Amino acid sequence: MHDIVIRGGSIVDGTGKSRFTGDVGISGDQISEVGGKLGPGRREMDASGLLVTPGWVDVHTHYDGQAMWDPMLSPSCWHGVTTTMFGNCGVGFAPVRAEHRGALMDLMEGVEEIPGVVLSDGLTWEWESFPDFLDALERRPHAIDIAAQIAHLPLRVYVMGDRAVRFEQARPDDIAQMRRLTVEALRAGAFGFTTSRTDSHKTTTGDMVPSRYAGSEELVGIGSALGEVAAGAFGMNSDFDDEAAELAWMTKLAKSTGRPVWFLLTDRYDDPERWRRALDRLGPRSRGCTRGVLPGDDAKPGGFELGARRLRCQQKADARLPRPGHRVMRLPAGTGDHFLQRQPASGFEDAVHFRIKAITIGNIHRGVL
Repeated sequence: MHDIVIRGGSIVDGTGKSRFTGDVGISGDQISEVGGKLGPGRREMDASGLLVTPGWVDVHTHYDGQAMWDPMLSPSCWHGVTTTMFGNCGVGFAPVRAEHRGALMDLMEGVEEIPGVVLSDGLTWEWESFPDFLDALERRPHAIDIAAQIAHLPLRVYVMGDRAVRFEQARPDDIAQMRRLTVEALRAGAFGFTTSRTDSHKTTTGDMVPSRYAGSEELVGIGSALGEVAAGAFGMNSDFDDEAAELAWMTKLAKSTGRPVWFLLTDRYDDPERWRRALDRLGPRSRGCTRGVLPGDDAKPGGFELGARRLRCQQKADARLPRPGHRVMRLPAGTGDHFLQRQPASGFEDAVHFRIKAITIGNIHRGVL
């Protein structure tokens, strides 16, 4: 007898083959059988008319603060996400000195529209270093797995202080210290490093973020840490002020470290062909994948703030308590390009659980991801 049987769903198993209708059996912490009509289970879930999928891995989120106070990581958990990664766009909360906490919250509010009052109430600041930040996350229960990247903005402010905010160029000793702290973070389990070089990211007062005008020497110097540890990826959001020069140092970094370098492939109303030029410069073969520079589609409209009020059906979906076994994922050094670990069976079950509740209660988007 299976511990759990998910019955009659439309199964999309992640292998690339067409969906099919059947049951999924879970025994202990393993997905023991997929497809067909299975025998009884100690717990059974009716998934008729719904998609049943492995857990989604969302590699671009901003739960850096919320992960400290919300064990559910909603709304991601409502939509089948079983692993979420934050520390994107160069914003985060470690490393940090006490006198810079307010500035980092201001940066997060300005860039990602997460209200500063919420961050102020929710963050405990029981850390200074990035490894300490991971330890603080690990002391808290979470319903889904989480992973973190070390972000350029807190790193630059930590090392350079007010000089970072004044957009001064990093000195060789600054770069060396930022590189050392990045190595420390990667060895502690960071999944990579991210930065921001776009006018779209500003503080609440309209100033550019501290990394906006960082030189390529700084970025390549910090990024070389990934090659030393043989782990992680380098991510960036850039306006490509000088397209050829930007792609040149990114390609150099990817080749010298052997690590992936990715950037958000965004569009501009006043330059609708920019994305196409970026792809053309990367070349026709895998659109740059063979050079280690990877474009990522930023397929979403402009940002907005979610209000405090939620629909009652969403509150019901949020009612389940976190289960043991979900963890802070730490990237081991030398793991090559497979830097997102395989999900446990419990993640599969949680994904289906939340998808069933989110779809059946609202009776919307039935059978659609």
